[in-house]
Amino acid sequence: MAEAEDESAKPKPRPIIRLGLFLISHSFVVSVVCCAAGVFALLLLPVLAKNTYISENALMPGSASPMLSNDDVSRARAFVNKVVSFDTKSDSSSIGLQELVAQHITDLGGEVNFHRFLPQVNKFNPLHFFSSPDQGIVQENYSCSSYGINTVGFIRAPNGDGKEAIVLVTPYNSVKTSTGEALSLGIAYSIFSLLTRVTWLAKDIIWLAADSQHGEYAAVAAWLREYHTPSFGGSGRGVFESNASPTTGEKRHNDFLRAGTMAAALVIKVTDGSEKAERDVLNLYAEASNGQMPNLDLINVVNYLAVNGQGLRVKVEKLGSLLDSWWLRSLGELFQKLGKVARSLNPQWNFGISVAEYIEGTATLASSLYNQALGVPTGPHGVFRDYQVDAITMEISSKRLANYKNRPSELLLQGGRLVEGVIRSVNNLLEKFHQSFFLYLLTSPNRFVSVGVYMIPFALLVAPLPMVAASLFADASRRNSGMENKEVTTFPASSDIPAITFGSWRWLHAAKTVFIVHFWGAVVTLLPHFLSLVPDSAPLTNLITWIVLSASSLLILQVILGSSFTLPSMTHTRGMEWTLLKSVTIAFACTGLCIMSVINFATAEMGALMLVPMCLMSRPLRLDAKAKTLKSFLRAGCNVVLTFMFFPPVTYYLWKGALVGLDNARIGDFWNWVESLWTWNSATYIYVCMVHLPCWVLCVHTLVYPC
Repeated sequence: MAEAEDESAKPKPRPIIRLGLFLISHSFVVSVVCCAAGVFALLLLPVLAKNTYISENALMPGSASPMLSNDDVSRARAFVNKVVSFDTKSDSSSIGLQELVAQHITDLGGEVNFHRFLPQVNKFNPLHFFSSPDQGIVQENYSCSSYGINTVGFIRAPNGDGKEAIVLVTPYNSVKTSTGEALSLGIAYSIFSLLTRVTWLAKDIIWLAADSQHGEYAAVAAWLREYHTPSFGGSGRGVFESNASPTTGEKRHNDFLRAGTMAAALVIKVTDGSEKAERDVLNLYAEASNGQMPNLDLINVVNYLAVNGQGLRVKVEKLGSLLDSWWLRSLGELFQKLGKVARSLNPQWNFGISVAEYIEGTATLASSLYNQALGVPTGPHGVFRDYQVDAITMEISSKRLANYKNRPSELLLQGGRLVEGVIRSVNNLLEKFHQSFFLYLLTSPNRFVSVGVYMIPFALLVAPLPMVAASLFADASRRNSGMENKEVTTFPASSDIPAITFGSWRWLHAAKTVFIVHFWGAVVTLLPHFLSLVPDSAPLTNLITWIVLSASSLLILQVILGSSFTLPSMTHTRGMEWTLLKSVTIAFACTGLCIMSVINFATAEMGALMLVPMCLMSRPLRLDAKAKTLKSFLRAGCNVVLTFMFFPPVTYYLWKGALVGLDNARIGDFWNWVESLWTWNSATYIYVCMVHLPCWVLCVHTLVYPC
């Protein structure tokens, strides 16, 4: 009787604890359901995309009639003719192209400034990750001809206080300027000609004619770095006589000219389009370093004015290899049928899209996700995001470029009025862009998926990890409590929920193994810094050296810190050891993915697609071989395939084959890809070396664990 009263007096666990214990005890079913739902939700994102809209009412795109006149276009056309014919002169030493641009800016009444910089060498620096790319290393053995010279024009707003500015960037090669680069200069010149006369301008205008002979990004980055962090003498920064004329040496101003805080930046480019296109195309590029994106309102304004104002067809980058995928078409047909069923039940349910829209949306979404996950800017606009300035690249692809001599004015007028409309909208802002989204994926120029939607697939994929880790740890603890005669602490259990016991510290051995492998991942991350110091080394040589040094360092760490892979002396605890190892590995994988989601959500999203199934499926192959059942052989086969596919070099070549093909692929391409990641300080490089690779090694260790 007393015992019954004591049992009834024990407090029952809270519902949230009972729910957690129930999920842990059914972790296998939960894992299968969550992973399947996560993949399905990711494929469903194009269907859930919403139409874009202007969040900031002050922008008012298209509310005013364009003021760019034919006179402005005529002056711009004459300027373009001078730029185009400049390279054909027999004697071009008397005047530089930069001086030609500066002279026209001065004639319009603007202020002008020259910014000289030296070509920079990007080198791997492990201490500069999550910051702007390291451009502070100046090439040795330079000459005067190696200088890059940016020409910068300023218009001071008559109704402004000089605290804000809008930047126009036109990259061009001063050594050999193409027709498209000349036209981009002409568009900026026509806008500059107009804005020197208007009275409504409230923000200063900066026109950066960036000398791209050493790279578009390098030219813009050098000027922006000097703009925000001025140097006071010395040549270590790579800036020389910023205010001097490149030909005469005459100093136009006493100081490096500046305006106010940058409200937005537009990079203007003109390329040759396809003759088959019915109308000119405006390509938008927005991705910056580590998945940063400009405020969506800026893209919305450009898209609205281009389509409704100038009749351009706006496009964003898409993965062309997905456009002809049969499985994608089958999914599109399925979602189209589901949409018809949903509308038949309730006409207000706007679910489902056409097959063509789904394929286009998925290809665009995959490109947006891939570019953000890569962490490398898609254009010179990316450097502005490092200074928290919203910027995009507007690339006008014109079929009239080949016939420029016959119809140049149409392109100048069309492009000029588009830029004018964007400037008028940004000019209306009283504060920085903040109303719309900064975290989003594009499925088309006018449809997007917000972070609140595309985080659902990631949450579903990651959700099983803590539950499986707790389930494995509980299973190992129960085995240990049955083997050792010691007192243990347990969670209360019901009839259908097994108890979870904590009475063993044997998990510290597994934690030690995981710690050593992740510490080795940090060593692998730093090795390319020393390999990059070797001059004139081939990519294949660097890759092989990196692999050999990585394998050797893992063996050395085992000897120094204690062999993490030594088998336990008690054979009856081997099952518990690999279970604990897998449990701690999954816990670290979950932690790494969650941390990465804060830095670059797209990288975490794609990483979860690969890392979660590999970690959850890992199981000693000897156990499956001893079972000798169809299920065990299928599981062993899946483990081998997943481990092979998700080894980083293999994954790279599989992705490359799926996207662009492997016709010209070389083994050293993987080193070039990794080198591009650390050159741009992409956090994806840190993730691959310190999260994905260590977890892969631990999964391999689990597979070969003797049982």
